[in-house]
Amino acid sequence: MKVIETKNAPAAIGPYSQAYQAAGLVFTSGQIPVDPVTGAAPEGIAAQAEQSCKNVAAILEAAGTGIDKVVKTTCFLADIADFAAFNAVYEKYFTSKPARSCVAVRSIPKGLLCEIEAIAEIGD
Repeated sequence: MKVIETKNAPAAIGPYSQAYQAAGLVFTSGQIPVDPVTGAAPEGIAAQAEQSCKNVAAILEAAGTGIDKVVKTTCFLADIADFAAFNAVYEKYFTSKPARSCVAVRSIPKGLLCEIEAIAEIGD
């Protein structure tokens, strides 16, 4: 197993890693929409979904793979009413249409609107 870490995504703020590589796969922790440079989150579901997708992509790149190699995502929304707006952004990034679960949860850290975790293949 190998810990994956990059400054191009928000640092872990607790007892966890940004991602782990094991058995030819990368498992990312949930990525909230925080800009890794400023530490701030944008306003609105579309901008937050965009930042979460960028954070997932940055971690996958650090692991030597890409968003096109994602086989499964789990997406969390603070409000299921944001589902359509979230999907409009998500589909621009996850063009290979990986398996996915998308659920509404009671709350997301820092009062944010979405979070995305992914599992991706490494290599060809």
